[in-house]
Amino acid sequence: MTNVNQSASDAALGTEASSPEIQYFSPDQLPGILRVSEALRRFVDRVGRFGAWFAMPLVLITAYDVFVRKTLSTQQIWLVENVSPIFGSTLLQELEWHSHTVLITLVLGFGYIWNTHVRVDLVRERVGFRNRAWLEFIGLTIFLIPYTCVVVYYAAVYAYDSWAINRPAGCAWWQCGEISASLVGLSHRWIIKTVLVFGLGVTILAGISVWLQTAVVLFGPKHWRYDLMTLEWPEDLGKSVEGKERLDLNTLVDQVEERARLRREKEAADQAAGA
Repeated sequence: MTNVNQSASDAALGTEASSPEIQYFSPDQLPGILRVSEALRRFVDRVGRFGAWFAMPLVLITAYDVFVRKTLSTQQIWLVENVSPIFGSTLLQELEWHSHTVLITLVLGFGYIWNTHVRVDLVRERVGFRNRAWLEFIGLTIFLIPYTCVVVYYAAVYAYDSWAINRPAGCAWWQCGEISASLVGLSHRWIIKTVLVFGLGVTILAGISVWLQTAVVLFGPKHWRYDLMTLEWPEDLGKSVEGKERLDLNTLVDQVEERARLRREKEAADQAAGA
């Protein structure tokens, strides 16, 4: 009986010894195709951070428009007639939805790479790590990337039609085009429609970034560890940062780099304890 137990123990130790040791990669040390994924992630991240600034003019314009219309309508008419048409309520309302369009389209991809979009986790939360990875991979391959490509195509046609309309011969490319239906509204409506194309294109890049990372998870070396965007490694389940801590990026230069630093410190501490 002792020999059987010893043999089983030796076999277990041999299996453990033969399995590759977990290898962690920081964002600057990623191998192969993961570098492409990381480069796309950083680009989407920068675009999203830039787009988030449009929340400020959106709030300020909306608050000003509502306040003036409800309390200072006479003064608003004077401002329009003597200062600038920009103070008109119609123009302000169009600026509001223009700012809203820029804000939403530029942060779509940002929200995905940070895994902050709402998910209906009827199935995903009930399955294991690899099944979650397969769900993410199939969803990206069949739904998100192809569907967004179709939407980008029609958005591009939509923007081009807006640029080409009301364009007489001799009109410069940045002039003419679709204008507001209101006589006191904004011109150059093709610009905001072009932002739709760009923002959705960035969302495609976000999907490709996650797709590449998920493909390596499924088909690459099982002992590699790196910061995942929409998944958690089996040993990290339940340890993700959510809510305010996740969104409070002002306290972190980059949350991904911070996680990599903590993992390096943990690895060094484990090695020191083992020594």
